[in-house]
Amino acid sequence: MKDILKVFSLIVLLQWCLPASAQYAGNSAKVPTREEVGANALPADIAPVRAPFKMPVFKKPTFPSRQISIEQRGATQGPIITKLIQQSIDEISAQGGGMVIIPRGKWHTGRVELKSNVNLHFEDGAELYFSGEVEDYRPAVFTRNEGIEVMSLGALIYANGQHNIALTGKGRLVGPPQGSVRKQTMTSDVIERVVPLDKPVKERIYEGYNGEIIFPPMFISPINCTNVYIEGVSLERTAFWNIVPVYCDNVIIRGITVNSVGIQRGDGIDIESSRNVLIEYSTLASGDDCFTIKAGRGEDGLRVNKPTENVVVRYCLAREGHGGITCGSETAGMIRNLYVHDCVFDNTGVGIRFKTRRNRAGGGENLYYERIRMNLTATALNWDMLGGKAYVGDLANRLPERPINRLTPSFKNISMKNLIIEKTPQFLKINGIPETPLTNLSIENAQVKADKLIIARDALNIKISNSTIESKDNVVEVLDGRNISFNKVDFRVPSGKLDIKMDGPKSQPITFKKCKPGHLNN
Repeated sequence: MKDILKVFSLIVLLQWCLPASAQYAGNSAKVPTREEVGANALPADIAPVRAPFKMPVFKKPTFPSRQISIEQRGATQGPIITKLIQQSIDEISAQGGGMVIIPRGKWHTGRVELKSNVNLHFEDGAELYFSGEVEDYRPAVFTRNEGIEVMSLGALIYANGQHNIALTGKGRLVGPPQGSVRKQTMTSDVIERVVPLDKPVKERIYEGYNGEIIFPPMFISPINCTNVYIEGVSLERTAFWNIVPVYCDNVIIRGITVNSVGIQRGDGIDIESSRNVLIEYSTLASGDDCFTIKAGRGEDGLRVNKPTENVVVRYCLAREGHGGITCGSETAGMIRNLYVHDCVFDNTGVGIRFKTRRNRAGGGENLYYERIRMNLTATALNWDMLGGKAYVGDLANRLPERPINRLTPSFKNISMKNLIIEKTPQFLKINGIPETPLTNLSIENAQVKADKLIIARDALNIKISNSTIESKDNVVEVLDGRNISFNKVDFRVPSGKLDIKMDGPKSQPITFKKCKPGHLNN
């Protein structure tokens, strides 16, 4: 009995001796390091998915044993061999499926279309270079560009209405060089002010004849497809977003490497109005956001009305990019049931990012983030729901409040746990919409080192608990914030005091319970 009491006493003593960060953060869950995630850590098998919502069982696809190597069909390195690659894909698909092999070497092509039951496989040392000329991507195909349906170039690797398709292997895929694709890309305005939304989609044609504008091709984009599998390839020099499933169901993306740093709108992976998606062990360095969840833009997105739902992102590495993981800014069909866990954002801008605009519609709900390590050059947790005048005009002005209508978006029901934020200029920044404030945000077990603390504008039901927040600045700014609470939070700030700046007729006092410094508590 005495021995038991001694052990118990020792445990109590050790608890009291723990550093304050451990006492408050309660972060017993292991948060991965950079070496434990990303494409270099890809395991052979797909582990079961566990999420806060129902998900399917993900398995690698199977294909018939027949194979065609493009070299066997007469492919040579140097000239563009689009027709030969496409004929091989069409032939295998017509025979019931199998594998089309791109062997070691440097090959050149225009747009390639995947077909049902075909695995386009890249052997080690295979390099596929895509043309920079618009003519190599005609005729126009049905696609969605920045949340608007059009007829344009589609994607470098495209599929529409196909089932059981795959892109596998260690191949290096290189996007268009300088040429007419880049020169004729529409950059003069936002897309909804260029495309006539009152026209049927089949009449919204942008093929680039006579120097006219085109909407740039994505790198890999299956649309209206089921059972999509993408593994192992690396992508460079995209003309636009890299991997973009649109209107797809049952998508697995694993072991992908993307480098589009310096390329405007060079998003890494965008999931658009798709469902039942697993993204794992991928490494992205992007010219825009890295992992992005989208669901259509404004009126056209509402017409389509397809959500993105049931998405798991795990064991991934974001190396550079505007945001590590982003929802929006296209949100019309709703983003719901997203679970991001065991990821590292290393040297990205924003860590966890939410974007929408007053006229984008929809929004996001039931979004979960857990066990994420961040080393950032911009805000760690950022809600940008108003945007800028260049994109939405006076709707970017916070006031006056607008009547809520079918185009009013909202974000709500967001949970974050077990975060390690090693470096960030700002911990938390919320710029909500006055008529639909950010609602129901919970942050638990966070260890934070930031230059600045918190800005919360138009936010409702915000709870931060069991966390340690170290900051070079002591300002908490609240504008029309309601029901904001801190429970067991250790603020390590200059002078040991918070400077709380409250403004706005709707603002309510902040609640502090069992926090440090002690003077904060009620």
